[in-house]
Amino acid sequence: MTRAAGDAVPPETSVSLDHFTGLYLAKDDPWDIAVKWHDRRKFAVTVASLPRERYRRCYEPGASVGTLSRMLAERCDEVLTTDSVEEAVQLARENLADLPNVTVERAELPAGLPGGEFDLIVVGDLLYYLSAEDLAATLTGLVRCLEPGGDLVAVHFRDRENGGTYDGFNAHAALAATPGLEPVVHHDDEWFVLDVLRRHS
Repeated sequence: MTRAAGDAVPPETSVSLDHFTGLYLAKDDPWDIAVKWHDRRKFAVTVASLPRERYRRCYEPGASVGTLSRMLAERCDEVLTTDSVEEAVQLARENLADLPNVTVERAELPAGLPGGEFDLIVVGDLLYYLSAEDLAATLTGLVRCLEPGGDLVAVHFRDRENGGTYDGFNAHAALAATPGLEPVVHHDDEWFVLDVLRRHS
C-alpha cells in the first residue's frame, strides 16, 4: 500500500501501561518474538545494520523479554535495557542473568529516559504506541541521550494492508524529521522498516 506523509496520526493518548501489563499477565511473550521467524529475521537484520563493530554503551527501551538485548550484548560493552511492564522486566532479568554487561530496569517513556550518554540507542516496535506529545518528547529525549557521533537505530512494523494506521512508516518519518540526526542506513521490506541515524558531531 502506498503511503504519504500525514496519512495517519498517532493515538490521542499513549497506549496505557494497563494494556501492556494485561498482555504479559496472559502470556510471558505476548508477541512470540523469541520464536517467530519474521521477528528472528528482523533482529538479525537489525544487528547486521549496526555500522560499527563495537559500541561502548547501548540503551534499548521497550525491550520486552530481552531477545534483542542478548544479541546487542555481543556488540556492546554495556547494555541498559528497559521496559514499562514489571512482568517483562522480571522475565528479561531471568533471560539475561548470565550476561554481566546487561542491566535491566523498569521505565516508561518519555518520563523514564535515562541519564548519561550512549553511543548506541535501539528502539523497536515502540514509537507508534505513543501520543503525539509523548512521541515528540521521546524523540527529543533520545537525541539528547545520544552522544555526538552516536547511532540511533529504529525498527518498526509496517502495516501494508490497512490504510490510516500509524505504523513504522509514520513513526520513522517523525524520527527522520527530528533535529540533530542524519541518515546512515535505511531498510524497508514487506514486514518492517529500519533506519539508522547518527547524531551530528
